[in-house]
Amino acid sequence: MSIQGKTSWFPPASWLADYRASWLGADAIAGVTLAAYAIPVSLAYAGLAGLPPQIGVYGYLLGGVGYALLGSSRQLAVGPTSAISLMIAGAVGILAAGDATRYEQIASLVAFSVAALCLIAWLFKLSLLVRLISDSILVGFKAGAGLTIIMSQLPSLFGVAGGGHNFFDRAIKLAGQLGDTRPLVLGIGVAAIVLLLLGERGLPGKPVGLAVVAISIFTAGAFGLAELGLPVTGVIPTGLPTIAVPTFGLLEFDDLFPIAAGCLVLAYVEGVSAARSFAAKHGYALDVRQEFLGLGAANLAAAFGHGYPVAGGLSQSAVNDAAGARTPLALVLCSATLALCLLFFTGLLTNLPKTVLAAIVFSAVYKLVDFPALIRMWRISRIDFYAAAIALVSVLFLGILQGVLLAAVASIFLLLFRASQPNVAFLGRQAASGRYSDRARHDDVEPLTGIIAFRPETSLLYVNAETIFDTVMAALQVSADVKLVACDLSASPFIDLAGSRMLHDLHQELASRGITFCIVGAHAQLRDLLQADGLAGKTDSGDWMRTLDSVLSNRTPQAST
Repeated sequence: MSIQGKTSWFPPASWLADYRASWLGADAIAGVTLAAYAIPVSLAYAGLAGLPPQIGVYGYLLGGVGYALLGSSRQLAVGPTSAISLMIAGAVGILAAGDATRYEQIASLVAFSVAALCLIAWLFKLSLLVRLISDSILVGFKAGAGLTIIMSQLPSLFGVAGGGHNFFDRAIKLAGQLGDTRPLVLGIGVAAIVLLLLGERGLPGKPVGLAVVAISIFTAGAFGLAELGLPVTGVIPTGLPTIAVPTFGLLEFDDLFPIAAGCLVLAYVEGVSAARSFAAKHGYALDVRQEFLGLGAANLAAAFGHGYPVAGGLSQSAVNDAAGARTPLALVLCSATLALCLLFFTGLLTNLPKTVLAAIVFSAVYKLVDFPALIRMWRISRIDFYAAAIALVSVLFLGILQGVLLAAVASIFLLLFRASQPNVAFLGRQAASGRYSDRARHDDVEPLTGIIAFRPETSLLYVNAETIFDTVMAALQVSADVKLVACDLSASPFIDLAGSRMLHDLHQELASRGITFCIVGAHAQLRDLLQADGLAGKTDSGDWMRTLDSVLSNRTPQAST
């Protein structure tokens, strides 16, 4: 059921067939280690999403099993993420209008909708569309999301009420409440952050978060800190999630679709990025289309278990990989461990300080704010920096959902802008080699007498045809006694009708001035379209396949130096 370079639609049929008994111990250790990591993180992310803490655990428990059935990565770990949690808090909170039950129902409905969109994306092979979001956009988006998430957790860290709808609104409100800071809450939160960061450096891959949670619970219980005003999680319901069909009809399509689409974009981009890195490390093929089914199955399972949207993430996957996971069986064993915790150990979490959960979120997301990457973009590529800045500012001002959708639109416009401003190389002959090269890039290139030879270094499309035409006409204005204009299409892999029409217009303009126009170096697809569009009758189609050197040498002795 497998094809070289691809996984089948049911990946377990592939990796189970090759499973070795020696892997079971490694997968078991990885599953338990991942569960130890997932418990504090899922509790924290559920709070970030505005949901009861056990809902976060449900996401890891059910999402992991769903992904193990249909996902193609062998190390990717699936569960709630910080960005999706904050997106749910911002978008669903408004739609629920203060009704806690409706809030949970909408969150589960969004997870179901993400699963439905994943199936549609798989059927129509839309992985390419999701990947249109550039790396520079992602850097800016992650920085904005990280700052927004950190700002959302600072009130819990300081022990104040907080509030606000975006980064700046929250910052203003927090500044006005700093006088009400509760030293006990702040002290425990800061201590937790210090321990988490030290553990991250000194004990990488170890369940440091679980240890910090255990220490904080013991301290809060032993000294009665809850009675002194320290906010704690309280009683967490014991037992496994009940399976039920999500409640439909809670939202209109135009309210539900943007949230689900935003979650899908975030989940797919983050998950595939992480999965690719581990597939390359371990030397197996990742099917990026199959990832839609894996992500869809994870969200469908979460939706039926009263969870909210889940995704694969780099941090939890790194824990899974570092612990020795060989196959997705580690996710199943992680889910079994979490099920045991829900059945027998939830009472231990009653005295968990909320400020510790805020510290866990902080330590998990601060790396998203990658200022060195932004500085590097500023030095190397300003257009990439501006794209990242648009994404960052949009998230800070508009929120996670609107920010990711605007980032997707910005990626498309960035792609179109780059395509609309191609480099048009005007060629001359190198004295030493006799080759034709871009005069703007090589000092030893001699101009061609009475000839303009240009090479568009892009496909000729509707977005750049006018720019290429104007660039050539501008060069014609500053050239004297031009007898021939040669268009070298060797660097143009594709042409559309607008590009062909531009060549027609260029021929007509040059003919009115008594200047010969020729085309050289055209690839097969270009020749077919130009032939069908009637350009063969205006130029010598016999030259279309020849090199610029052979055509100019035969036609124009002036081309030689």
